[in-house]
Amino acid sequence: MGESVAGRLFSVLDAFEDVGEAWGGSGGPQVLRLTDIAARTGLPAPTALRLVRELVAWGGLERGADGGYRLGLRLRVLGAAAPCPRGLLDAALPALRELGARTGGRADLAVLAGPSADGVLCLVGGDRPPPHATAYGKVLLAAPPAELPRHTRHTVVSPGVLAGQLARVRAAGLAVCAEEFRLGEVTVAAPVRGEGGGGTVGALGVTVSTGVPLDRVVAAVRAAVARVRPPAPAP
Repeated sequence: MGESVAGRLFSVLDAFEDVGEAWGGSGGPQVLRLTDIAARTGLPAPTALRLVRELVAWGGLERGADGGYRLGLRLRVLGAAAPCPRGLLDAALPALRELGARTGGRADLAVLAGPSADGVLCLVGGDRPPPHATAYGKVLLAAPPAELPRHTRHTVVSPGVLAGQLARVRAAGLAVCAEEFRLGEVTVAAPVRGEGGGGTVGALGVTVSTGVPLDRVVAAVRAAVARVRPPAPAP
C-alpha cells in the first residue's frame, strides 16, 4: 500500500527541517525550490507540485517572488500555540509589540521544552534555534547541553566557557549573543520571572542587526520584560 496523502503532505513539511544547515550553515536560506522538495521527499515532481500548491493555499507554505518556498504564517501561528503557555504569551504580547517597535528588530518570547540542559528552545515566532547559541537559551539553560555544535565562528562550543557565561547571565539578568547563531545578528534577552519574583518561566528578547546601538537595545529589553506579569500557575 502506498503512502497516504497526509503522509506525503507531512513529508513535504519535513523537507524544510534543517534547511539552513543543508545550504551551508547557519546563514543558509530557509527556502526550497520545487526541485529541492521533490529530491528531499522522493516524490515525483508533479506530485510534489500538487501538494505544495495545496499547502500554499492553506497557508502552510509561502511562495516567494523568486519561485522558492518557505514555511508559511499559518504554521508559525500554530507553532506559537505550544509549548508556550497561553497565559504567558497573552501577558507578553504588549511588551513584545513595543519592543519590536522601539528597536526595529524581531521581538520574541521563548520557553525551554524538556530537560533544562538538553531541552528544545521554542520561540513563539515558530523558530527552534540552538539554545547554546542564542541569548534566549543562555537565559533559560541551567547547564551546558551535552552537544554544542558550531554554527558560526563565534559560537561558544566549550562547556566550561558556556558554563561561565550562564553564571554571569543569571547574575546580570540579561544575555547578549552576537553572531553565534547567524552572522550579522545580535540577540538580547532577559528572563521573565514568575509571580512574586519567582523562578524564570520564559525569556523575552529581540534580534537586531549588528551595528544597532547595543545600549539602546539592552534598555528596551529591560523595559519590556519589566512590563510582563505572568499569570499565577493553576492550583
